[in-house]
Amino acid sequence: MEASQIKFRTNATPEDIEHVREIIVSTGFFYDFEVPVALELVEEGAFEGEQSGYFFIFAEVEGKPVAYSCYGHIAGTDAGYDLYWIATHNDMRGTGIGKIVLRETEKKAKEMGARYIIAETSSLEKYLPTRLFYEKNGYSKDAFIADYYKPGDGKVIYVKRL
Repeated sequence: MEASQIKFRTNATPEDIEHVREIIVSTGFFYDFEVPVALELVEEGAFEGEQSGYFFIFAEVEGKPVAYSCYGHIAGTDAGYDLYWIATHNDMRGTGIGKIVLRETEKKAKEMGARYIIAETSSLEKYLPTRLFYEKNGYSKDAFIADYYKPGDGKVIYVKRL
């Protein structure tokens, strides 16, 4: 996908709550109990703006959000940022839009003073494409916590220095 086909937006709107639900559910990667967490962040962003501490990149194609990220400053650090969520609608997987959203997220975070971004994911085999995505985009695997989510499902922590 060409970056010129994508329109970026950084303000979360109330309509994005449903857009994000659709994106996340379409992926098949998230547990049912994770969906309300993502939606809560979008809701806070929509109604509280930057004061929520959550920042967004929405990628729209033909006027419809098809991918997004949510990121923010890590409290207690001078310039650390967390990538809370990044997801691409299943219909758009493999088009490169996820990489484009990640690059835009890194750019915006760096403009805000970020020195590094932390991304976390599961160690389950199902998440191998996610781990490879981070690695292909310059993130290094800096930590692993066994049995973090549940027995046999550890947390893999990636870091990218900006």
